[in-house]
Amino acid sequence: MPGASPPPAIVLVEPTLGENIGATARAMMNFGLSELRLVRPKGDWPNHKALNTASGAESILEDAALFDSTEAAVADLHRLYATTARRRDMEKPILSPRQLAAALHGATEEEARAGILFGREAKGLHNDAVAIAEAIVMVPVDPAHRSLNLAQAVLLIAYEWFHESRAGALPEVRRRGGRPATRGELEGFFGHLERELDACGFLFPIEKRPRMVRNIRNIFSRAELSDQEVRTLRGIVSDLSKPRRDAPE
Repeated sequence: MPGASPPPAIVLVEPTLGENIGATARAMMNFGLSELRLVRPKGDWPNHKALNTASGAESILEDAALFDSTEAAVADLHRLYATTARRRDMEKPILSPRQLAAALHGATEEEARAGILFGREAKGLHNDAVAIAEAIVMVPVDPAHRSLNLAQAVLLIAYEWFHESRAGALPEVRRRGGRPATRGELEGFFGHLERELDACGFLFPIEKRPRMVRNIRNIFSRAELSDQEVRTLRGIVSDLSKPRRDAPE
């Protein structure tokens, strides 16, 4: 988005499972995020389990930056948010992922860098890490089961960021080579259908015909028919208007 703030960095603090790091990279690439920062990941790095789980997002893992402390990982950032599943004994704004996305895209500082902190799988972020963030991000979930997988939490927040960018609109799915029907094609179908309905006596009594015709046209106008669909409907009308053959016994 021209003129918008850069995409946020995803900062995983002390992640323990390589599979979650790989799944995080996959979720990031799904929704247009590319900068991954790791603070003291457990085990060796690069992690083969992470690479095996990335499913095409290996480049994010290869470019991931390693840090010895959370403070070092966020030192160059201007804005920082901490994700948590529980309320902390701190006075901070609490944002949903959607509100966070709106805040990130609503930033007026084009050069401002933002980061989002995610904590350990078992216990989440330390209070000291939450304390340096300007706001807390909480995913609204069923209170009976608040626990989210690390990569799932990243995916939810990445999705909302991508959706807010307006790049997340689903493409219209049409048959290959298809296109929306023109008004002329629709008028041709309406005329064809109405002639056959007149012929079979459906549009009766005559004083009700105009309203019945409008209702029928409204039904098909709302359907946003393609050119192929109009041809199919005209074929149906043509076949229904033919004399019926006796059904086989």
